[in-house]
Amino acid sequence: MGNTDKPTKEQAEEAVRTLIKWAGDNPDREGLLGTPDRVARSYLEFFAGYQENPAEYLARTFEEVEGYDEMIILKGIRLESYCEHHMVPITGVAHVAYMPDSRVVGISKLVRVVDAFSKRLQIQEKLTKQIADTIDQVLKPKGVAVVIESAHQCMTTRGVHKDGVTMITSSMLGIFRKSDITRSELLSFIQRD
Repeated sequence: MGNTDKPTKEQAEEAVRTLIKWAGDNPDREGLLGTPDRVARSYLEFFAGYQENPAEYLARTFEEVEGYDEMIILKGIRLESYCEHHMVPITGVAHVAYMPDSRVVGISKLVRVVDAFSKRLQIQEKLTKQIADTIDQVLKPKGVAVVIESAHQCMTTRGVHKDGVTMITSSMLGIFRKSDITRSELLSFIQRD
């Protein structure tokens, strides 16, 4: 995002070669020859969110909603991110809800907001808040709720090695924070299979 000190692709590839050596392998052996290039290209995909402005996805809205002012929920948005502490995957789902005031947005745009923030080095708590705050600031709805459920490989493949643990975070704004009834209704929708 405007970083003039961004290394070249060649410098990124050399860094991967160094990590391969540091791990104890030979970056010049046949199976690893193309690895630095593949890793550098995969990073462009893994961290594509740095090249995006999530708020722009919400710019086009629709006002012809026939007075619809009830909850809109997208449940189970697949989420892939990377732990900013260990650079290993965080995988799970995001549930995004909002209560429109006078306008709605195309549902794919909500998914793009989740993806744009996910495709960055993250911690789940910050990710949850960034998604909710952006929807709230741009759409100005009566309320926004974001709930993320995910597994962190920094805990399953290293460190404490505990598999099957799910982390759940939420950010409730507006009516979802103020109204116990509205929040309970949302959570009941999310829990349904």
